[in-house]
Amino acid sequence: MRVVLHGCAVATVDEAGTEHVDGHVVVEGNRIVAVGPGSPPDPDPADRLVDASGCLATPGLVNTHHHLYQWATRGHAQDSILFDWLTSLYPVWARIDAEVVGAAAAAGLGWLARTGCTTSTDHHYVFPRDGDDVFAAEVEAAGRVGLRFHPCRGSMDLGRSHGGLPPDEVVEDRDTALQATAAAIDRFHDPADDSMLRVAVAPCSPFSVTPELMREAADLARDRGVRLHTHLAETVEEEEFCREQLGCNPAEYADRLGWLGEDVWLAHCVHLDDAAIARLAATGTGVAHCPTSNARLGAGVAALADLLGAGVPVGLGVDGSASNEEASMAAELHAALMMARTRGGPAALTARQALAAGTIGGARCLGREREIGSLEVGKLADVALWRVDGLAHAGIEDPVAALVLGSRPPLQLLLVDGEVVVEDDHLVSVDEVVLAAEAQRTARRLLSRHRTREPR
Repeated sequence: MRVVLHGCAVATVDEAGTEHVDGHVVVEGNRIVAVGPGSPPDPDPADRLVDASGCLATPGLVNTHHHLYQWATRGHAQDSILFDWLTSLYPVWARIDAEVVGAAAAAGLGWLARTGCTTSTDHHYVFPRDGDDVFAAEVEAAGRVGLRFHPCRGSMDLGRSHGGLPPDEVVEDRDTALQATAAAIDRFHDPADDSMLRVAVAPCSPFSVTPELMREAADLARDRGVRLHTHLAETVEEEEFCREQLGCNPAEYADRLGWLGEDVWLAHCVHLDDAAIARLAATGTGVAHCPTSNARLGAGVAALADLLGAGVPVGLGVDGSASNEEASMAAELHAALMMARTRGGPAALTARQALAAGTIGGARCLGREREIGSLEVGKLADVALWRVDGLAHAGIEDPVAALVLGSRPPLQLLLVDGEVVVEDDHLVSVDEVVLAAEAQRTARRLLSRHRTREPR
């Protein structure tokens, strides 16, 4: 059965920026088979016809940076800079286990779906020694919700006793981290064109990972043909750490370690000079821009317009839910535009550039621009259908402006790989009430463990 959306505005986000005021999108199986103006061609009585009048069809949003386990610790360290925020939360995170991570990931992914996201990454780097298989737990959660998933097997081997930021109880030795990362690739990574699950290699950051692990992780990823991800240049404190401990700025450090290239995307990149931006552009290195999290932690405003102007592939990310309690991809479209204009004026970023960053830009960061990120014939059927004819958007004639500048529209429909995940602004793949209850229960249990130092 084909799914036929008709009567809607369509923003394809293709290379030409094609849009249709009154158009259609036709999905067959897990592929888009028609996109265009007016009525759909060759209707079939067996088609599922969706009257999408008053709606805007866009590609599904692509979340390029997250820490799903942090859903269990939202609302903490509300007024802290990054290093203090991490220091206060690491002891809590040291007590996570597969149950906590599974519930947090399911809730986080469910809410991402509700906010238009069809593909999400996750950067997981906390592996307590007796926490069971937390990586498998988040993979299972993604399958449960039905999102396309790019989990990044993170690692930390630079504990506090050796000059790093994280406590020693949450770091791994280098060999253990590399072996576990290789095992995650072997077990979960699917390189197929229509893959729902791809694994990346993701040592955490310059202040929690040794140079040796960074280099060997890059070698492992390139040997296995998977992508590389890490945090970089998020705060001025990180800049100071790198200059004091490593004798260079964060971007120079990444370059020295072989961590720039078309197979790499970096989270944040708030504090980059012109030379660093030019080097990212020259190497094809991607950036996951996380405006809400950067604002929540007071980290600064990334030079999004400069990055895009230089030709750097830029996607959007919600970041961890403990530094972005809203955790909404639709909200990141809005925040990206507002932060860019705060830094560079009203012409710094358009609504359509923000939408492109949240869709095809994210797909480029993940190496999947030929498969997802735009509404084009032959691409995978990841489609968001936003209702923009309600009170919140009345009077906004431009539907893309309604989506990006206005409040988050309800989702009439969300298709992931051709399957319905959200309909009438509710999850249909899993019970939202159950997700919320599980997340609440496990978050309270985690905090109780931390306060009482009870064993898992």
